Amino acid sequence: MAPFETLIWTITIIFVLECIGCCIACGRAEYRIGDECCPMCSPGNHVHRHCTEFTSTSCVPCVDATFLDEPNGLIKCKVCTNCDSGLGLKVKQPCTPSSDTVCGTLEGFYCLDPTKDGCRAAQRHSSCKPGQYISHTGTTSTDTVCADCTGDTYSDGSLTSCQPHTQCESLGLQELRPGTHLSNSECGPQSSRIEPGIIIGVVVASVLIAPIIIIIRIVILRKKRSPTTVSSSPVTVNAVEASSDLEETPSNVVQ
Repeated sequence: MAPFETLIWTITIIFVLECIGCCIACGRAEYRIGDECCPMCSPGNHVHRHCTEFTSTSCVPCVDATFLDEPNGLIKCKVCTNCDSGLGLKVKQPCTPSSDTVCGTLEGFYCLDPTKDGCRAAQRHSSCKPGQYISHTGTTSTDTVCADCTGDTYSDGSLTSCQPHTQCESLGLQELRPGTHLSNSECGPQSSRIEPGIIIGVVVASVLIAPIIIIIRIVILRKKRSPTTVSSSPVTVNAVEASSDLEETPSNVVQ
């Protein structure tokens, strides 16, 4: 074989071997860097230096709120999840170098975007309106279910069942305001009630009696004035008698 053909054949073999090496998969606990299959770092650690032909992989722990929860060949750890209270979340399990933060729902919230162990977003439980009661209380995974009150019952929206209206008469009280689905009956002490017929009778009687009262007052005033007129007559008579006596007196003196 000619030297040139030998060279070509040698280069071809080397190229084939390199391609075969590239196609060979690394083991389950290894990762590939160039032509090398390096050992992975354990969970909670990341690669500090990759392996070489003569050295193994160098690993260091995750720090500063970072983590890696699987064997890996990464040079950086992942940032731990933040449980945002603005999304209705709280920390259920804190982050560790080998596990991410697990978020749970705040009190009064239910999860909208669940994960395997926690939640990514939550929403506040619905509030029932006056006239409704809480049919099913909300949980961390379900919203509150409301239902309407029926019949002679009421609820302000915070009750788990509608309550019957208070019967004022059974308590010896007077109903001041009837109950609705939104509120209870309002009771008060018994008070005398004037019937409309009595009020009309009083008004009619007042209209009829008023003229009679006026006439009586006029008669009384006239009676009060009449003695003054009569009293003037005796004065006049006495004056006449006095003048008569004066006329008779001189004649008696002369005799």
